[in-house]
Amino acid sequence: MLTTIAGRYIGDNPPHPVVYRAFNKSGLTRLPDYRYDLNFNGKFPGCKDGQYIYAWAKIWQDDEADFMFALNCYSPVQVYLNDEFVYRSTIVEELDPKRRSGFKLTLKKGWNHFLLRFMKTTSGIGGIFGTGSFKRHPMHFLSPLKEKEGQEGWVFTEPLNAPVSELDSVNWLPKTHWEETDQALQMARMFGEQNNNYAIAWTKIKNTSFEQKEITLSGRCKGALEIFINEIVVFKADESRSFHLAIDLPFGVSDVLVKSTCLTENWGFHLETTQEGMEFELPYPVKGANDHWLFVGPFDRNQVLDLNTLKSMDSLKEGADSRIFWRLNQPNTWVRPYLENRLFGKWDYPLGVTLYGLIETGKELQRGDIIKYVIKHMETSTALYKYSLWDKDEYGAAGINNQLSAIDSLDDCGSFGATMLLSEETVPIKDATHIADDIVNHITNIQDRLADGTLYRRFGSVDFMKDTIWCDDLYMSTPFLCRYYKKTGDPSYLKDAVHQFLQYKKYLYIPELKIMSHVYDFKFDTATNVPWGRGNGWVLFSLSELLAVLPESHDKRNELLTFFRELSEGFIRLQGENGMWHQVLTDQESYEETSCTSMFVCAFSRGIRHGWLKNKELYVQSVYRGWEGMAKRAIDKQGNVYGVCQGSGYSFTGDYYKNDLTWILNDTHGTGIVLLAGIETMKLKKALENSNNDEPSKWSNEVV
Repeated sequence: MLTTIAGRYIGDNPPHPVVYRAFNKSGLTRLPDYRYDLNFNGKFPGCKDGQYIYAWAKIWQDDEADFMFALNCYSPVQVYLNDEFVYRSTIVEELDPKRRSGFKLTLKKGWNHFLLRFMKTTSGIGGIFGTGSFKRHPMHFLSPLKEKEGQEGWVFTEPLNAPVSELDSVNWLPKTHWEETDQALQMARMFGEQNNNYAIAWTKIKNTSFEQKEITLSGRCKGALEIFINEIVVFKADESRSFHLAIDLPFGVSDVLVKSTCLTENWGFHLETTQEGMEFELPYPVKGANDHWLFVGPFDRNQVLDLNTLKSMDSLKEGADSRIFWRLNQPNTWVRPYLENRLFGKWDYPLGVTLYGLIETGKELQRGDIIKYVIKHMETSTALYKYSLWDKDEYGAAGINNQLSAIDSLDDCGSFGATMLLSEETVPIKDATHIADDIVNHITNIQDRLADGTLYRRFGSVDFMKDTIWCDDLYMSTPFLCRYYKKTGDPSYLKDAVHQFLQYKKYLYIPELKIMSHVYDFKFDTATNVPWGRGNGWVLFSLSELLAVLPESHDKRNELLTFFRELSEGFIRLQGENGMWHQVLTDQESYEETSCTSMFVCAFSRGIRHGWLKNKELYVQSVYRGWEGMAKRAIDKQGNVYGVCQGSGYSFTGDYYKNDLTWILNDTHGTGIVLLAGIETMKLKKALENSNNDEPSKWSNEVV
């Protein structure tokens, strides 16, 4: 069964790489909330009252779905979606540019075209528009124009005197091509005069014949030039000249790197081959590129480059004056990576749990392919971490690592970070140490805390999260602190994890039931007293992670063991008749919820195996009933997982959790923890068999 669940997830989320796209920096950039800043006041200071500006973009959707969008107005605006009028601002929005208005729109399967029409008034012209939930849906839009196909961003008009009826009848900006009057060579146009500094151009050349073939390269250079093929110098000129050279080229694709040095105001080169069967091609796929070259520079004249490292598409280069990245021979146009997979390569807290389950499954079943998949997912994110920080600073919002590059909560870092550290115990992960150091700095020094040191949410991605403590945050913090302690040996991180459990108990524990309230709300100075299933699961599961690394001699160990036992007593009383726990733990009419059931199964199994629980027989039967209940009612033959509650808000009423907070098929909050529950059930079975010297049972094979 574990093999099937893991296989279904991996099959649904193949390891596609990030997508590289052209981006024109003269266009519209995104703000930190991932909405586009369509402020045309600065772009068109001469725009007159009563004139119009249009902005147009498209976005792809795999399946029809509803999404929240958000708008701020600097002027009156109308929104059209797929040629249909869907929204118009009112004086409420127009008179308050700080007012954020949210509205839901249905995106159809395929391409969806957005058209925004702004009208200039004395207050200005433009607005802010885009995703209404950047943590979950960090949308980027693409150019709808054929000549800009594949480029990220919106196109827009100059100020118009009247509304238009045909979009093809107007001139769209930003411009894609150099002006015909600009006769400068490409390096001069892109980098300006550089006084003996140099830049690099990169392409590939393909030999489609089945053997080594002599090719002819010809061209001219202004300034000094070196040509490298597969990192070997094949031509060098110290001054401007024309050239013609013959080269033996092996079968297949070869790298061509050109080092062009500025000796005159107009510098650059021209290079071509006219032989049949030979052609230049982009060295790396970049959507929106209009030729076969990538460029990077300028570099200091004395800087020696490692050409192999230079070709990396996941790291910045140290330029003459700043860090730099690849660009295109188009006006102000740069290359940027974008994560366009629904899940693979994404960094968020539910996926941290998903990958935890997958890598433990790979280890337990000795499936190296599953482990490699997990590491590839992680490194798709981690390898671009340093770049994404730069991208955010350079362009307003990064196209990848939308949460990791802009950490402002425990959700953004702790869960995935903990799994990253666990995985690195098996395989080194690029930049994991750097990322872990940044995460621990956030948790320790930046994340808001009460005066007593309790982690809490002073603000959130939505307004209602302000001034709250969520029991979820024990999982978003303490497993990471435990693994960072294990990595560094610094006991201060373990001390903090212990402190959080004792403080959260103080605010959220319901002693008469021996379970936890979901949230404490300081706006009302009270706990909600609603025992949400998964929230309680986070608590017990995280406590089992802490107890597993807490030294026997620790002065708080007995207190935490007592807490673990009390919670376990409270939870086991609430196990349902089918072996599963419910969405609202105390409401047996609320739906059977899979993720909390999995976490209780995991924690109970660990408690039995490590000797933390006293009534072993009672909890053994609970683990078996829990797993069998899920196997019968929550997992099908194709490995689909049912009954996993979607990501939650909170409420002071159980009705919200019971009726509004519905479950989602194969939700990532559940897949990984179900795998962990299966693994823990197997481990428990093996431990009991070994302790009783019984013959191995077929039962553990059914879990696999």
